[in-house]
Amino acid sequence: MKKKILIEGMSCNKCVGHVKEALEDLDGVTSVEVSLEGKNAIVETTANDEALKEVIEEEGYDVVKIEVL
Repeated sequence: MKKKILIEGMSCNKCVGHVKEALEDLDGVTSVEVSLEGKNAIVETTANDEALKEVIEEEGYDVVKIEVL
């Protein structure tokens, strides 16, 4: 399932790298694209929304919304 995660708090490419790496390490995630300009991540995953939110927030960023594409 493809999901779009709206994320607040990313301010540079290093932030993008932290979010991308955290999501890639999560079980059930098969692909990740993170956009600094769009303030979002597009994720192909079988993980539930709570798990996605948790790994991003552990990195210090805020999840605003998760929607299925």
